[in-house]
Amino acid sequence: MANAEKVAAVAELTERFRGSSGAVLTEYRGLTVAQLAELRRSLGDHATFAVVKNTLTKIAVNEAGLDEQLSSMLVGPSAIAFVDGDVVEAAKGLRDFARANPLLVIKGGVLDGKAMSPSEITKLADLEPREVLLAKLAGAMKASLAGAAATFNALPVQMAQIAEALRAKRAEAEGGAPEAPAAEASAAEASTPEAGAAEAAAAEASAPEAGAPEANAAEASAPEAGTPDAQAAPGDGDEG
Repeated sequence: MANAEKVAAVAELTERFRGSSGAVLTEYRGLTVAQLAELRRSLGDHATFAVVKNTLTKIAVNEAGLDEQLSSMLVGPSAIAFVDGDVVEAAKGLRDFARANPLLVIKGGVLDGKAMSPSEITKLADLEPREVLLAKLAGAMKASLAGAAATFNALPVQMAQIAEALRAKRAEAEGGAPEAPAAEASAAEASTPEAGAAEAAAAEASAPEAGAPEANAAEASAPEAGTPDAQAAPGDGDEG
């Protein structure tokens, strides 16, 4: 490969490392051209699969700032899956193809600048697709918003109920208060001089006239003038 071609290849690899959301390094020793084509089809729009030279890839990895994460994996025949779409779907495609074709070995990779081991890539493949996760997240958010809306709608009703309870309590307190002053006013009126005079007059009108029966009785028991008893008294004087 001419020097200019190497420079162009390194530049292209560097740009792909920088522009991709992730990269998975594999060893493809023993795979046929037909099998590699099948792998590319299985990845679809989620990733592109490219066979690379380790010497050029090490330079590109260094320029992309991923030397620490990927340089140690660039040993033996290497091919890289550059993830351009859903990372989970790309990991699923590589995992499923490796199960059917054990000659494809996943050596590791990098996702958003973080190194990933083969086991971590397998766990990533076990996750649900991005669309499913987004749908679940949207459903959870919708349920939360519905609950919040129901709470907000209930607030005016609750406030009205509280206001009505306070109004009823205040009306009850104000309605019972005047009875005590009314009773005190009645007692005060009863104790005034006019009230005392009225009571005395009523008592005088209902009481019998003092001494009237006794006087009548004395008059009835006194002898009338000219009665036999009164005439007998002078006769007794004549006999003497």
